[in-house]
Amino acid sequence: MLATGFTTFLWSLIVIFFMVVYFMMLFSVIVDIFRRHDASGGKKALWLLFILFAPLLGLLIYLIVNGHGIAERQAKDVQQSQAQLDDHIKAVAGGSAEQIAKAKELLDAGTITQAEFDQMKAKALA
Repeated sequence: MLATGFTTFLWSLIVIFFMVVYFMMLFSVIVDIFRRHDASGGKKALWLLFILFAPLLGLLIYLIVNGHGIAERQAKDVQQSQAQLDDHIKAVAGGSAEQIAKAKELLDAGTITQAEFDQMKAKALA
């Protein structure tokens, strides 16, 4: 009786594992279908309908036919996101440094006091 319960539990774990893998692949393919710029709207709709009505077969055929482009599109999106993040960081960091430098020039010229400089510096760094 114990062996039957353990094998049932083990079988359930295996089934759940493959279901999770299947759904991860399915969502990845659906995202890739919408991300593609080289396919028309009709072609995307046909792929989605094929995957909807024949899920496993549609998924496997899509991966065989378009599998090479999935990784390329994903890498391109990651590079684009990284470039946008780098630009944002440079803009934010550069803006603060410029504001502090201008405030320092005003302090050196005697236009503002040390307290006003500290206030401007804190505002630029916030």
